[in-house]
Parts: sequence; structure tokens; C-alpha cells
Amino acid sequence: METSVLVIYTGGTIGMKRNAKTGALIPFDFSEIEREVPELKKFKYKLDTHSFKNPIDSSDVQPEFWANIATVIKNNYDLYGGFVILHGTDTMSYSAAALSFMLENLNKPVIFTGSQLPIDSLRTDGKENILSAIEIAASQQSGKPIVPEVCIFFEDKLFRGNRTTKHSAENFNAFRSYNYPALAESGVEIKYNLPAIAKPKSNKVLKIYTQMDTSVIGLKIFPGINCDFIDNILNINGLKGIVIETFGSGNTPTSEKFLMKFKSAIDKGLIVLNISQCQVGSVEMERYETGILFKNTGVICGKNMTFEAAITKMEFLLANNKTISQIKENLQKSLRGEIS
Repeated sequence: METSVLVIYTGGTIGMKRNAKTGALIPFDFSEIEREVPELKKFKYKLDTHSFKNPIDSSDVQPEFWANIATVIKNNYDLYGGFVILHGTDTMSYSAAALSFMLENLNKPVIFTGSQLPIDSLRTDGKENILSAIEIAASQQSGKPIVPEVCIFFEDKLFRGNRTTKHSAENFNAFRSYNYPALAESGVEIKYNLPAIAKPKSNKVLKIYTQMDTSVIGLKIFPGINCDFIDNILNINGLKGIVIETFGSGNTPTSEKFLMKFKSAIDKGLIVLNISQCQVGSVEMERYETGILFKNTGVICGKNMTFEAAITKMEFLLANNKTISQIKENLQKSLRGEIS
């Protein structure tokens, strides 16, 4: 099959132009992308576009949106060698993490990218991002894709999607992967970090999951947090899981009142996943007595998962696993390279 890439436009700044009269940003007809990025014509392989009927601001992303992306990829999987998803930056890390879980047996590149400035802006970062993302999505070695996983390309680096966090609303290098190295760097040439890139575990047919269970919440611990407020959160009707951001290597207050509220909720079936507020490092609840006490309540160790990966993974597992024990077991496993 000839090298081919499908570019999927879902919304975001990269697909915006300024209205000549009002100056406001409005979506443009993405089928005419070559007018804005004429360099696309220089690619020597098949390049097609698919635009969502109603592009959205990434702040409005919901699980149904992820299911739509997964379905487009599934429907076109045998027709293209790689996929580039143009997406707003604000929730790109959540979407990349979610898609990594929703696409099982993936053996082709799915590269998210976007921009901080509109595509028609004189200094836009969008052109370089889309051109490099397409080149990466099309790149092969010995007839096989070099990067067969869900990634984010931004500025000059390619990251594993479920390892990323948006760290800047102003800089062109808007994303970071604090606990896993870049998969590639773009300069005069694109240099791939081959040992860091995941290889397909099987030749099975791509399977997509389109259900996510949003009965989860994130909770950040801070000094002086009110235990009664925590009690109200733990008893939210329908709540199934909490991703809790703790201090350092997984530490929390040690008051009996605090710990017993979590133990009681966990004993009733609530799943609590512990990740660190620190951007670099991992949860190791056995390191300090404070962490050990929290672990003894039944809390699960999230190791070095990002918040974005932890939330989307829990939503994915709650929707697609049958038992609490199975969910807890899989939360502690690396399913798509989200845990070192």
C-alpha cells in the first residue's frame, strides 16, 4: 500500500482564521487547507483530510468526542498508513491519553498536533507542527511505521500522548513529558528515539472502545483541607472513582479522621487512585509513614501517571471492566505505556 496519511480536523486554533471585518477567529473550510499551507503539495504521498461537521473548542471535549475520533480512525484504518489529529491545545493531553486506551492493537501512528497561533497568522506555529506531524505519521522503516502509537507533536518534539501535560498557555513548546523521554526531535532532520518507542504487541485487528464512564472526580490535597468537605465529595451519589493528587511520593495528612473517611468509602466500593502533585517523580507510598498509612486504607498506587492519563484510564476501565478487582489490577498495570 502506498504511503498515505489522513488529517482529521476536530477544532482548535490551528483551523481558525481572522474575520477580515471583525478580527474575530472563525473556523475556515478545512478542505482548503492547501491554500493556507501550500507546502503540503510537496509531499509525495496520498494526503486526505476529514473535518468534523461541527468543530469544537477543546474546552468542550467530552467522551463522545473521543468516540467519534476513534470511529473515524477505525473506519479508515485499512486505507491509510497514519493519522494526524488537529486539536485544540487546552485538552489535547486528555484526548491523546483517552485515545491511547480506546485504540487497542494499534500498529499505526496517531499524531495529535495543533497550534498556539491561528494558521493564517504571520508567525503561526501551526504550519511547522502540521507538516512535521504528517511526516512523522508517514515515516516508515523496513516497511513498517516508525511510531505506531498515539503521540503529541508540538514545536520540535514528539511525545507519547498519555505522558504529556500542557504546561504553557503562551510558549510554542506548550507540552512537556516529565517522566518519559521524547520519542523524536525535529531539527534539520527528525531524529527518532527508537528504544523509547512502543512496538506493536500483536498483529491483531484494531479494536476500538467507545464507552467511557465519567463517574470519577479529581481531588487535590492541600494543607488545611476540610475533612467535612472531603466527606461530601466521597459521598457524591453515583461516584465510582477518585484520582487524588497527594504530596511528594504519595503522602497525605495522617489524622485518623482524614484516613478513616477514605477507608470507609473504599470499603463501600469506591476506587481511589493516588498520584503525585509533583510533575517529576513517582508515587511510592512505602517510602514514608504518611504514605504507608494512606496505603493501608486501600488506596491504589498510581506510580508516575499524569493526571490526564489517570483520569481517562479510570474512565476507560470503569466502562470496560466488569469487576472492581479487575479495575484495580489494571489501574496498576501499564496498558499503553502510561506507567514506567
